[in-house]
Amino acid sequence: VQLQASGGGLGQAGGSLRLSCAASGRTFSRYGMGWFRQAPGKERAIVAAIAWSGGSTYYADSVKGRFTISRDNAKNMVYLQMNNLKPEDTAVYYCAADTSGSYSLRLNEYTYWGQGTLVTVSS
Repeated sequence: VQLQASGGGLGQAGGSLRLSCAASGRTFSRYGMGWFRQAPGKERAIVAAIAWSGGSTYYADSVKGRFTISRDNAKNMVYLQMNNLKPEDTAVYYCAADTSGSYSLRLNEYTYWGQGTLVTVSS
């Protein structure tokens, strides 16, 4: 499975951005998916995750109520809609696949990773 993240860029505080993650391979629909981010000088951390069916999701407290993760298994796509952006959302965002089908909150349980897309939020 190859993952390609896109949609990053410069956003303003209070604004919105939508990240996309395109996956190759026929097994995508069986994988849990996660979005992680890594700010300068900080460790990579989970932002949101979604189970293979889309029926279960997780959000970090810092983005709850502002970000929405979704997936379209027919298109092999995962999305992260980011609303009410804050300067502290500035980071490189990565999508990743958890082959268990559910999702883990632990970074090292994700098998496949995209290349990352930079989100910069100005105040």
